[in-house]
Amino acid sequence: MRKRWFLSILTVGVIAAFVGSVVIGLDVARAQAPVRIGVIEPLSGPVAASGNYIRMGAEIARDWLNAKGGVLGRKVELVIEDNKSDPKEAASAAEKLIVRDKVPAIMGAWGSSMTLAAMPKLEEYGVPMVVETSSAASITKRGNPWIFRISPPSEMEAVGLEPYVDKLAIKKADFLAVNTDWGRGSIQAFGDLLKKKGLPVGAAEFMEQSATDMNAQITKIKTTGGDTLFLTTAVEQITLVLKQAQEQRLSRKIVTTGGSSSPTQLIKQAGAAAEGTYHIVFFMPWFPESMPDGKLATAFVDEWAKRGNPFEGLTEGFRGHDGIVTIAEAVKVAGKDDPKAVRDALWRVNLTGVNGPIHFEKDGPAGKESGQSKPSIFIVQIRDGKVALPEFARK
Repeated sequence: MRKRWFLSILTVGVIAAFVGSVVIGLDVARAQAPVRIGVIEPLSGPVAASGNYIRMGAEIARDWLNAKGGVLGRKVELVIEDNKSDPKEAASAAEKLIVRDKVPAIMGAWGSSMTLAAMPKLEEYGVPMVVETSSAASITKRGNPWIFRISPPSEMEAVGLEPYVDKLAIKKADFLAVNTDWGRGSIQAFGDLLKKKGLPVGAAEFMEQSATDMNAQITKIKTTGGDTLFLTTAVEQITLVLKQAQEQRLSRKIVTTGGSSSPTQLIKQAGAAAEGTYHIVFFMPWFPESMPDGKLATAFVDEWAKRGNPFEGLTEGFRGHDGIVTIAEAVKVAGKDDPKAVRDALWRVNLTGVNGPIHFEKDGPAGKESGQSKPSIFIVQIRDGKVALPEFARK
């Protein structure tokens, strides 16, 4: 009897030791596992160029972080999903990253319509997203406490342009925008700005994201008697609009909004049709020393070139870098890669990215506020086939 009792105790002890060693092994494995960050971008479809540039910037951030020891002593790994420039695909990608890949945070999803489509999934599962590009006001106004945006909403972008409206000598403005939440929001914000300044607004025309022929819209704009055209879409479509406007001899000052114009790419693709155009941007790779952190901006431009990435992608690529370092900093502040802990830590993030300072303030309905950072905003001009600072914007 005593022998049987002793064997039972011994068996229990062996099992307990085994279970303990398994738990310890799991803890060690978890501690050594990479910190996985989800990324949702348009890697194919009409705006694929922009999405791939952001991926390139994100990869630079990952490699720089890992070269410095990673986060919490663990390597950073990017789990990248293609939203195919489609809102439905963006929602599916968010669910995959959360359910299948168990990521503690996501960066995405370029277009406002894509981000808005993914947002219910973030709230359903309780996972934060750092929004690196989207500018529709509804993203932070809707009331989703899992959203943290480092790009400016169109209203903030319009405020950034306000000091230059008089210097641009705008008399009457027309609008041509992609028919998405981004485009519609941009027309509203910049239209409100001009009305506030007492300036008349003419036509407001839209084009589908995949459209290649905008001649009908340009023909209507020609009849308004305006002197300025605000243009909101991705760089591929901007190129087509500039060429078609030149063919129709549209005489307008053209100002692109949203920071996705890639002026260097326009010089290559649109040639003389891009001459004289103005572009709102959030990173000036032509003058990196003029950015809030000149050393970081210069290092980013140098690393971009070292990897053989196209220079024209820099005005998008910086977003990928800044989004990833923001999430990595939140994981560091949280002390773990738990989604709720990362969400709470994002409110305490305070760093400087390629664009400038990143710090979130509350925006949206009480109790369900999203985070909004206030990015740096600049305006450049294509002059004599080169990117230059307008005379009125030089400091």
